[in-house]
Amino acid sequence: MSTTTADLHHDPHGQDPHGHGNGHGHGHDPRHQHHFATMEQQFDTSKIGMWLFLATEVLTFGGLFAGFGLMQNKYPREFVEAHLQLQRLPGAANTVVLLISSFTMVMAVLSARTNQIAKTVRYLWLTVGCAGIFMCIKAYEYHHKFEEGLLPGMFYHHEGDLIAGSHGYSAFFSFYFMMTGLHGLHVLIGMGMLSWLAIRAKRGEFSDKYYTPVDLVGLFWHLVDMIWIYLFPLYYLIS
Repeated sequence: MSTTTADLHHDPHGQDPHGHGNGHGHGHDPRHQHHFATMEQQFDTSKIGMWLFLATEVLTFGGLFAGFGLMQNKYPREFVEAHLQLQRLPGAANTVVLLISSFTMVMAVLSARTNQIAKTVRYLWLTVGCAGIFMCIKAYEYHHKFEEGLLPGMFYHHEGDLIAGSHGYSAFFSFYFMMTGLHGLHVLIGMGMLSWLAIRAKRGEFSDKYYTPVDLVGLFWHLVDMIWIYLFPLYYLIS
């Protein structure tokens, strides 16, 4: 019998593995799932699961990046001209905002690990605030595109293009709205999860003994930030 299995059936202090012994077993911690030997194992397994999920996210966006590259190769002049319609200043501002949000997210995880409840709540709400600013700036950008007719596919009706009748412009904005829209959806989901964490943190549910949800949502948020770091130069700095 392996050591792990033996540990599940025997406690050197006479403790039943399900917490029916002297009252100090891990069975009394409602956060400890019965199919994990220790909280450490539960945390490591959860983190591996999150990394696998993030890998699927990378593959999803990776496919879109590849598709963008193929269409850019087909319509090089149209893509260069189309990117000039994007506003670099709002895009750069959003980059700074997300970088700040990565810092506040790191601090939130650190605060949770060190039992600083007030700081955990504060940094989580600051991260939510940064995400809200990002979405407001993105809404402003989208509004500009709608007014100018810089829309995806068959809805594209911008006037004054140098290569009249080319589908390259609509292809560019199809990818633009698809990728930035999908990224924006991730930001909104992240805002929901961060708000949920802030509420739980306010209740004192996280400490150095248990901060798994904060850590996992932090990983998700860093991926959201990283994707934008690639989207910004791809669309706003293309040449």
